[in-house]
Amino acid sequence: MSVATSPVPLLSLHDLEADPHGVFRRYRPVTPAITREGGGLIVLRAHDVERLMRDPRVRQAETDMLDQRGVTDGALRELFEYGMLSSNGEAHRRRRSPFTRTFASAMITALRPTIRRSAEALIARWPDEPGLDFVAHFAAPLPAEIISVILGLPPEDIPYFTRLVYSVSHILSFTYAPEDLPRMQTDARELSDYVEALLARRRAAPQDDLLSAFLTDADARGELSALEMVIQIVSLIIGGTDTTRVGLTSIVSLLLQHRAQWDALCADPGLVRKAAAEGLRLEPSAGSVPRVAAESFDLDGVPVRSGQFVTLSTMSAMRDETVYRQPDAFDIHRPDARRVHLIFGGGAHRCIGESLAWAELEEGLNALAAARPGLRLAGAPASVWGHMGIRRVGAMQVAW
Repeated sequence: MSVATSPVPLLSLHDLEADPHGVFRRYRPVTPAITREGGGLIVLRAHDVERLMRDPRVRQAETDMLDQRGVTDGALRELFEYGMLSSNGEAHRRRRSPFTRTFASAMITALRPTIRRSAEALIARWPDEPGLDFVAHFAAPLPAEIISVILGLPPEDIPYFTRLVYSVSHILSFTYAPEDLPRMQTDARELSDYVEALLARRRAAPQDDLLSAFLTDADARGELSALEMVIQIVSLIIGGTDTTRVGLTSIVSLLLQHRAQWDALCADPGLVRKAAAEGLRLEPSAGSVPRVAAESFDLDGVPVRSGQFVTLSTMSAMRDETVYRQPDAFDIHRPDARRVHLIFGGGAHRCIGESLAWAELEEGLNALAAARPGLRLAGAPASVWGHMGIRRVGAMQVAW
């Protein structure tokens, strides 16, 4: 592992991608942060990560990381320049507020029977053969179907927009290669055009769905431009599909590797929230939260410069040995589980889709446990990789 002689260790991207948990485990006890090649700090400890999520001395990254990578125009640039996920202050408030009521906990609770029926229908369509790809037949289609229900998207469009989402979301890992950018730009433009056409149809013929309610609310407020409206819906589609796909796969993979805990869940559906929370802690779908220092300050002896990239590693924080006993162990009965899960961020930017994510994970797991208690791995466990932003997941073969 390549480490510089400077007081703050310098890690190569190769080392971080190859074994992020090992890197974080090695350095967390000796330093609050490490530096990544290309610049920027990675904050490692739970206390610092949680504190900085609410600290005015750091801000959302806006377009800073794109600037660093030379992405100066195109649909990818618009996603960051006009989206709520990367904005600050008044712009963030304007872009987020139309969705606050839609994603309120009570409204998502009413959606749970629909999520359960969708999960059960997916399982019922499984071909009765060994080596079924769990990602393709369950983890990917379930959140895509639910976001299509929420937004009123045609079911036949699901394969099309999910293909675009999985391409575009790679920008959020910030580990893409320069040669990936043209394809990602093309897919981002196609996804934005798709949403723009959807909004035009809803404006011409409103329906009883989120898109129509969003347009009515946004028009009444008069605070969002036409492009901002498009980008907020694009952001919802990305956030509502890719992270749950990764999370559901990693959670089920961990449960099937720990048979006694899977059997306990099958016997007691009341364990489902604990199982989902522990899976997201140990192998999260999102590895970090990007920030930029708004001013210079000291982080437990590490100097932070104004304008410096500050990556808040939720992935490291959720295995912090000062917070969790045996932090690398999977234990759905964990007595030191946190009440507020760090995977969804904190402060003004805490994930707006948190209630939806919990509902999809819990209803999906309960449907699996009820219909396929004999579910088992038919090959290697799921491979989840990446250390920043939305992580990636490979195929996982299962049988029953």
